[in-house]
Amino acid sequence: MTGLESTLRGIVRSAAPIVIAGQGELLTERSGVINLALDGTIMLSAMVAHATVRETDSLLLAVLAAMAVGALVAFIVVFSSIALRLNQVAVGFVLTLLAADVAIFVGKPHFNQTGKAVPYRPIPVLEDIPLLGPVLFDHNALIYFSLILTVLVWFFIYRTRPGLTLRSIGEQPEAAFVRRARVQALRYFYTIAGGALVGLAGATFSLSVKLGWKEDLSGEGWIALAIVIFGLWMPWRVALGAYLIVGLRSVAMDLQGTIDLPSQVFNMLPWFLMIVTLMIATSGVLEKVDRYMPAALKPTMRRFLRAAPPRALGTRFEKH
Repeated sequence: MTGLESTLRGIVRSAAPIVIAGQGELLTERSGVINLALDGTIMLSAMVAHATVRETDSLLLAVLAAMAVGALVAFIVVFSSIALRLNQVAVGFVLTLLAADVAIFVGKPHFNQTGKAVPYRPIPVLEDIPLLGPVLFDHNALIYFSLILTVLVWFFIYRTRPGLTLRSIGEQPEAAFVRRARVQALRYFYTIAGGALVGLAGATFSLSVKLGWKEDLSGEGWIALAIVIFGLWMPWRVALGAYLIVGLRSVAMDLQGTIDLPSQVFNMLPWFLMIVTLMIATSGVLEKVDRYMPAALKPTMRRFLRAAPPRALGTRFEKH
């Protein structure tokens, strides 16, 4: 395996949990609900997955337990919004702090303890393809799932009738209700489903990427939230954002050994570049650049660059 193949393979593996969490939050936000509890959910689900596999020696139970934790936290967010009429942002922020503290407190017996990892299963024939084989087809089931998930979410949202309904309840819930869509029930479903994926992301960390339970997962959920915005609520761009941020981290680590600067500078580099990208994407600069684009490229570039969150995002739907 060449140095380039090893680097790209590492990026695909390290970005897998962020891709999964980002796609889960994308489904949630497309339904009109904001789940800000991602960071704490990832920490708690990672701890639960690690603890479960140590106690039961079952990877399947560990993954299911982590997904159940993510689904439970997401349920609290959507229930608080719909049934209790509480602010989604406030509830999510409090939950992320609570979940992180619970993970640290309950996970003390499992801190830095060895655990079972998901075994790697290279795909025969495909693993021998030059460059693509080692990068994409030499992983475990969780990494493969992260690669497939983006395609599945894109197909579901843009090529199926339920996906059209999902977009409608996030854009115009009143119109969707008139067309007999069960807006509240669907928001429950997609928020809980998205939360389960966030829980799976936590399990991917502790069972595949950062083996074991460690407290250094803090911040990964905020990255997942940021790349949903960076990705303009589009599955492909969310995945691209995850690979980009992990790639920038890799570059920062390489530069750290060659340039004499404080390590904090390199740790801030990916965040700085993402903030600049978000500012450019939402400031109107791209619309000005659009004027100078060749006419043949304008339709494609406009679809790729438009920044428009679901119009009903973060709002409550009231039946009249």
